Amino acid sequence: MNCSDQDCVADGDAGGDIRVLRRLEVKQGFTGEGEDVNASVCAVVDVETTGLDHENDAIIQLALRRFRYDADGVITRIDRPFSWLEDPGRPIPPEITDLTGIRDADVAGRSMPDQDVIWALTHCTIVVAHNAAFDRKWIERRFPDVRGAPWACSMADVEWERHGYDGRKLGFLGVQCGFFFEAHRADVDVDAVIALLRHRFDNGRTAMSVMMQNAEAPSWIVRAGGAAFERKERLRARGYRWNPQRRVWAKEVRDADRPNEECWLATNIYAADARPRASRPSFKRRTRWDRYA
Repeated sequence: MNCSDQDCVADGDAGGDIRVLRRLEVKQGFTGEGEDVNASVCAVVDVETTGLDHENDAIIQLALRRFRYDADGVITRIDRPFSWLEDPGRPIPPEITDLTGIRDADVAGRSMPDQDVIWALTHCTIVVAHNAAFDRKWIERRFPDVRGAPWACSMADVEWERHGYDGRKLGFLGVQCGFFFEAHRADVDVDAVIALLRHRFDNGRTAMSVMMQNAEAPSWIVRAGGAAFERKERLRARGYRWNPQRRVWAKEVRDADRPNEECWLATNIYAADARPRASRPSFKRRTRWDRYA
């Protein structure tokens, strides 16, 4: 069953006991929504790689699609899709082929057009991926000239749970928004992100609007330096993760959440009975230009 991308986002309902899912199809051109005059430009990207180590593995597929959006976060026009394969110079692991369907023969002798990619990612308002903490590292390593571009994440910069959605995986969110697709191919995943960003919540706002509001606001990397070893479980439960390079527990918090975090740390980590080896945490400001880097 096929449908237009807008139909996919506005999922069908065949009754209280049945939910209709439609195959994702994102069409090029004007969407018929919003105000296209003075619209901004977003570039959505996704990569498939030979593994998870961005220092030693390589990109084998890069997909990219740009769209325009207005001041209300409404997508007004969608450009054509691009997808490139690249020979990693080594055999693709069997488990990656099983996951993506990309074989050694598909990428043999192939390469990505560097200048086209660099232009597309440096001539836009924001670059978006569904797991920007993953994709940004790969893209900036492969294309150093795009370092410093502003990024947002359709997974982390949208409070899906607060809007009544379970989980944040791309395929699962798509199902909850009424569409399905074949995951783990970069070009299809990019279209799924665009469909998610067009989705409207119950309050009428688009996911794109919510994402951009969060992306434009500063956040803070909190490092709980000097935390006692005995407090590690409290830190982990609070969402902190151990950074083995810096040897410190750290997490990122939104600007509005910083006062609450400072209060929690003062009570649980830096109180006298917690036996800290430092007097307070450190905070480093982050913006869309360095977030997820």
